[in-house]
Amino acid sequence: MNAQGAKSKLYYGWIVVLITFVTLLVSAGIRSMPSILMLPFEKEFGWNRGGISAVISVGIFLYGLTGPFSAALLEKFGIRRIVAASLFVLAASLALTPMMTSLWQFELLWGVVSGLATGMMANVLGVTVTNHWFVQRRGLVVGLLTASAATGQLLFLPLLAKIMVEAGWRFSIYTAVAVLLVMFVVVLLWMRDHPYDVGLAPYGTEEIVEPKKFQGSIFLTPLQALRSALSNKTFWLLAGTFFFCGFSTNGLIGTHLIPACGDFGIPEVMAAGLLALMGLFDLVGTTMSGWLSDRFDSRKLLFWYYGLRGVSLLFLPYALSAGPTELLVFSIFYGLDWIATVPPTVKLASLEFGKEKAGMIFGWVVVAHQIGASAAAYGAGMMREWFGSYSIPFIGAGFVCFFAALMALSIVKKTGQGAQPAQA
Repeated sequence: MNAQGAKSKLYYGWIVVLITFVTLLVSAGIRSMPSILMLPFEKEFGWNRGGISAVISVGIFLYGLTGPFSAALLEKFGIRRIVAASLFVLAASLALTPMMTSLWQFELLWGVVSGLATGMMANVLGVTVTNHWFVQRRGLVVGLLTASAATGQLLFLPLLAKIMVEAGWRFSIYTAVAVLLVMFVVVLLWMRDHPYDVGLAPYGTEEIVEPKKFQGSIFLTPLQALRSALSNKTFWLLAGTFFFCGFSTNGLIGTHLIPACGDFGIPEVMAAGLLALMGLFDLVGTTMSGWLSDRFDSRKLLFWYYGLRGVSLLFLPYALSAGPTELLVFSIFYGLDWIATVPPTVKLASLEFGKEKAGMIFGWVVVAHQIGASAAAYGAGMMREWFGSYSIPFIGAGFVCFFAALMALSIVKKTGQGAQPAQA
């Protein structure tokens, strides 16, 4: 197979994108499972919401902290090996979950092991796959792979919530383990690390080039990349906006929307359906965001994304008390914007730091995202314990999104950042 002959066939990179999409989808769906487990664990084990939220908070933090080191591991050992190993470890941690009896065991399995394993299959994986296989269409591919996180909720949460209600939470765990094992086999058989492995050039070029071997330490190189980025104003602005992004998405809504709905008597399956609906519209919104980031100023895109998200969060407390129609409106509006911020952020990081460092630098930006998510997951749970309501954290998150919108406009515009012609 060569680059010329491949023109008449499906480019293998799209197969790798499909496998990566499904892997990220499964990982994200499992990562979001604690939101449907919170109420059953309260009833069965007597754990309070603050304690469960603390476990989720640790898992979210480690999920993010793994990112920069994941980028180095993916480059050194290859995408196929690392993803397969992560899927196996995640399946093992879930298989042990039904045997737990104490909160510390939940902390170990879901806070530590699951957090680290899913962190290896986060946004950095999508960025690495995109940089290896594509020169053209990068924004579109990043948007598509980013959207898979929300699609995971679309496919998994309603199904797992239904299984949990009808057969118990343990059977929902076993279902997730079975899916992970299937993906483990798929990755081993068909995932490839680089176009060179199948005799192809990256999409958009004709030259077949052997990939450079990773140089340096898998632990020190990400830290060195961070050190070089700390003196860069753009890095701080990207990390700051992404902190507020995490604070207002998976840490808050992803973790607490279902229990917040429970406070108003909305059944868990219906509440999971709201998250699923968000996932459906985020698939559209984030993929479109990738397309837009190939053509328009990413700073302005981020301004609008954060601003509109803030409006939707201010509307949420009213929607919860008003009824299903208002919640439906919130789910659609918020869903279109859920993680649409990722493609423009990746674009800005790549322009500022270059393709070679973009994965690790973006990994550190994701750390900031997960610190924000971790703070929201724990803080919102504690505020619910203190005030008996989620209104304060929801409204507070809306206002910090407005601040993030202004931060995005403060990023210095780089050459090539403006509108670009559509790519063939």
